[in-house]
Amino acid sequence: MSNAEINNLSNSKKEDIANVLIADDDSELARFMLEILARKGIRGHLASDKDTAMDFISKGNCDLVFTADRISQQTDPVRSSRNDKDTERKGKISNRADLSSRTQSTPHQLSDDERFFQRNVQARDKGAIGAGSEDGFELLEKIKADWPELPVIMITKAKNRSPQNQQLIIETAVRAIRRGCCDFLIKPLDCEKIETLLDTLLPNHSVLTVASAHEDSRCLYRIVGRSAKLVQTVSLAERIAPTSAPVLISGESGTGKELLSYLIHQKSKRAQGSYIKINCAALSDSLLESELFGHEKGAFTGAYAQRKGRFEMAHGGTLLLDEIAETPIRFQAKLLRVLEQQDFERVGGNESVRVDVRIVSTTNKDLLQEVQQGRFRQDLYYRLSGVRLVVCPLRERKDDLYDLVWYFVNLYAREVQRRITRLDPAMMDIFAKYHWPGNVRQLRNVVRTSLILGVGQTLSLADVSWLFDELQPLPQERNSDLMVPQRDRPRLSSFGTGQNSVFRVPSNTAQASNLGGVPLEQIEKRAILDTLRQTGGNQTKAAKVLGISDRTLRDRIHRYRKQNCLQLA
Repeated sequence: MSNAEINNLSNSKKEDIANVLIADDDSELARFMLEILARKGIRGHLASDKDTAMDFISKGNCDLVFTADRISQQTDPVRSSRNDKDTERKGKISNRADLSSRTQSTPHQLSDDERFFQRNVQARDKGAIGAGSEDGFELLEKIKADWPELPVIMITKAKNRSPQNQQLIIETAVRAIRRGCCDFLIKPLDCEKIETLLDTLLPNHSVLTVASAHEDSRCLYRIVGRSAKLVQTVSLAERIAPTSAPVLISGESGTGKELLSYLIHQKSKRAQGSYIKINCAALSDSLLESELFGHEKGAFTGAYAQRKGRFEMAHGGTLLLDEIAETPIRFQAKLLRVLEQQDFERVGGNESVRVDVRIVSTTNKDLLQEVQQGRFRQDLYYRLSGVRLVVCPLRERKDDLYDLVWYFVNLYAREVQRRITRLDPAMMDIFAKYHWPGNVRQLRNVVRTSLILGVGQTLSLADVSWLFDELQPLPQERNSDLMVPQRDRPRLSSFGTGQNSVFRVPSNTAQASNLGGVPLEQIEKRAILDTLRQTGGNQTKAAKVLGISDRTLRDRIHRYRKQNCLQLA
């Protein structure tokens, strides 16, 4: 595949679009917010009441909620329904009267919410704020109970700037923040403030996507990257998807094998059918048989009713056998027969059940080697591997690192409410040299940890020292890097950022390189300068990597300055 074809494939895929709910019946606010969201490439949804808002959020495709403290404004209470609502209103009036009398007699017994409610009623009666119920707080309470990580921003409107009204707004803001809002805004809204909140909670950094699928506004899957190996693998998966051939996907743990299997299902003629998964490594021989084939009532202790197995559930669709190499050797003969005949009997039953299922299997082992060592049946291997796909480890597709890091920033930034505008070049240099045994899953955890523990708008490892130590190259990789001439290595000044940009190592400070016959002092100097370059000039981290004290490192730095080997950046 040519580079032009790869670029066309990478750029032709649909990006994820964030969904923002605006729960307010204010048409002017809706128009104002929708214009801002459109400029940001974010999809806006409107809800004029609490129930409509809850219906949308319950679909699971909402990323951010803007809600008024009173969503449905009622200026004429006579226009409301006259049945149960009238009774409810009378009850509320009675409660207010009771609350007023309690306030005059024993004000110290009132809770914070009761005092807030009393002030709210008094201010509303005087026209200080808009009338209506507190359905915004009811919506907030429901969201935080069912979707605690969904960010909510509350909006209120002040009709005048009287001291009483200002105090009420302050109390409303405190109450909203205490109940889980990430911010509180007062109308009229400031455009720059809204855009800053959107950049923080819903970052939309550009990321190249090889393949993705959406249902309505919900993303079904997304494969991120730009490397030729990844594009080739995805292209092959899309070519075989329309067939019914069994597929065996192999690759190291954390490379995205399950994601690729879902792509095959979605691109197949069975996309409207079920997509059923089972982890073969998590179940014993007997449990695996029951899970796959189902069981009849009374088949064993605890079988109180007939239960369908995964094969039946996947009829007309796709069945994913995850970690197929972990199946017991005795069970593999039963599985082979079912795959060949597409029929089986439930555990404890005699009736034959016929199904039409496509099989996709994944493994992180070399199945041919498992066959040679007698741990996997050869005939089952050939039955499963109608088509073989190999997902390359992350260390073999370093071109995907940049897009993957930004993708995870987009994914987890709202969780920590931290705005990221750039990636630390020193961190990306460390990522590029690391071997990533945990692959994309490990990278995701590293980025998430850095987001949580770091500070500022630059994502780096400066505030997570244990991650820095964990991501050091293997010993053989360090030795091979030492053998590279200094003129072929990046300069320290190109990696430093902020306070970490302490030193610049001139390109002629280290000589190329066989270490035999080189004085130990020169080797020590080269090791210290290279480590300073790798740590972005951070002396504390460099000393830790080198295994020396901070004082010893400072002495060496002072000496190298006199020798013009090290300069202030």
